[in-house]
Amino acid sequence: GVPVSVQGTGMGMPSMGIYSWELITEYGVENLIRIGTAGSFHEDIKIKDIVVGVSASTDSNYIHAFDVPGNYAPCAGYKLLSNIRDCAEELEIPFKAGNIVSCDVFYELKEDWWKRWASMNVLAVEMEAAALYMNAAYNRVNALAMMTISDHFITGEKATAEERQNSFTDMMKLALETAVR
Repeated sequence: GVPVSVQGTGMGMPSMGIYSWELITEYGVENLIRIGTAGSFHEDIKIKDIVVGVSASTDSNYIHAFDVPGNYAPCAGYKLLSNIRDCAEELEIPFKAGNIVSCDVFYELKEDWWKRWASMNVLAVEMEAAALYMNAAYNRVNALAMMTISDHFITGEKATAEERQNSFTDMMKLALETAVR
């Protein structure tokens, strides 16, 4: 009974940056939730697990648009973090939460590039959350990124196309309930 808008944002921070900026500034959206996929850096975060990005490290230079004199740590909005925690308990849908990394390059040439991120307890890699969080922070709105693990850097396991299409529904349920709370 609550209207929710679903918007595709394309792939990567430039695309997410455009779409989220326009949703906020042109359409007045105050709560943005990114759902998608990510790759796990840790043995205990398995294929089909849900990861919530409390913060989003990045290798991108996206922050230059905001002329910040130093490093910036983009993070999720507390309102949506609280909502997802409550919804997950009610729906009995577990998730892991912590720092993720938004990277510009999908096919990294250096084989073990991810291990340095994992050593800092970064949970997973994706490509959009840091831009979403920066745009939300600058415009004083709420944002949250949640991903289902589709690839595992330690085991090499990958979700099939069918699994990606048909079995990532818990993330969608959790996102919708979080959005309307």
